Amino acid sequence: MKPPTLRRTSFLRRSTLAAALGWSLLTGCSHGSSMERVLGPRDQARVYMEQNQPARALPLLDELHAKTPDDLDVARALTEAQVKAGRTDAWITELQRRNTQAERAVNHYMLGLAYFSRASDAGAPAVAAFERAIAMTPSEAEFHYRLGIALLESEQYAPALVSLRRAAELAPERAAIRLPLAKALHRTGDSAGAVAALSAVVRAGPTPSEVNIARTLMNQIADPFAGFPKAAEGKLEEGMRFLQELDIPQQAILAFEEILHDYPDLAVVHALLGLAYQRLDDAGRAVDEFKQAIELAPRDGKNYFYLGELYLSRQRAEAAREAFSKAVAFHPLLDEAWFRLGDLSLDRRDLASARESFRILTWLQPAALPPRGKLALVYQLEGDFPAAERELRHVVEKDPENMEFTLRLGLLFAERTQRARKPEERRAASEEAEKWLLKVLEEQPDNALASRALQQVKAQE
Repeated sequence: MKPPTLRRTSFLRRSTLAAALGWSLLTGCSHGSSMERVLGPRDQARVYMEQNQPARALPLLDELHAKTPDDLDVARALTEAQVKAGRTDAWITELQRRNTQAERAVNHYMLGLAYFSRASDAGAPAVAAFERAIAMTPSEAEFHYRLGIALLESEQYAPALVSLRRAAELAPERAAIRLPLAKALHRTGDSAGAVAALSAVVRAGPTPSEVNIARTLMNQIADPFAGFPKAAEGKLEEGMRFLQELDIPQQAILAFEEILHDYPDLAVVHALLGLAYQRLDDAGRAVDEFKQAIELAPRDGKNYFYLGELYLSRQRAEAAREAFSKAVAFHPLLDEAWFRLGDLSLDRRDLASARESFRILTWLQPAALPPRGKLALVYQLEGDFPAAERELRHVVEKDPENMEFTLRLGLLFAERTQRARKPEERRAASEEAEKWLLKVLEEQPDNALASRALQQVKAQE
């Protein structure tokens, strides 16, 4: 594991946060094109928006909104289409007219969204519109959520925190609310609360865009170089170059020790010094440095991760598991720590914990194969064959030439053939097993495992 690089991060710009936390107004995704199936007006509007044809989506969304005026998904989609069609000013005027005739919370909500799309009105005008929507319908989580984002982007962190907390209370199942909530908590000095909010996000099946935002926020919350003395940056860069690029840990140690002579309480330097000693296989000194880093920065999950890696290399599995557990508690986006925890849980036959670790990892790394393979194994050990099949098929459908997962799929159905109680279930599983095992043998005629499994399946027929 390479030590972290020296870098400076800044908080999300308004445009980034708006895009990732709420200005994706049409939720969900379409599967298959309109040529493959007949789309309803909502799905057709979504397709038009994805094709950047808002003018074609507008009539459909107008009709939907007229039929279901309180549907906030439709209201957001309609406002997005108006904005992307270049009709923001006209739409604001229309919403103001509607409110003079018959004031409605949803009109103020759409007005707030329209204002928020314009940099000049994203502050007070958007805030006022969302506040009026809340006054009319105080129990709607979406209104509090949008108000919180508007306040957050106006750098009004304390009132934003109030709104976002209320939104989370009203809709605890909405993981996306936790992202701006984490930022508001951090900005108001509650870093522990911010980490807890991000921990809830990673456990709730976040989308890839939500994961990216969570990573950015977490890096800002747990930046080990925050406040690093300018006078020591040159020596730090020198030490890290010796450690990371040149692989000369002895020289890195000299550089880090020189920094600590002047600044003995820099936790990140103690951690780097521990990594250098670990590179020299001096486990005792490495442990001392990692523990010193933890003492100085007890809420930095990476320090616990480094300690866990060292314990694991020394076959101290239980100590490693405890360290990795603390690592993800303080830094829930440490992918490798989740993987280690999953493996250690498998070794203990703690399948529930292993399932949680690998499932979280499939959300953090949706394109990675090892987490899905591990998760499929856990499901198979639990006897949940449909879930194991789902994970394996996910890989095989995206990568048909992946013989490892093709073989595993064949072996899974071979096991289902043996366990099937009804003849029709056994026959169906046998057919699937033969299909996948034969595909492996076509590519790898000498694959003994596939050949043996195929013979066992045929013996069941």
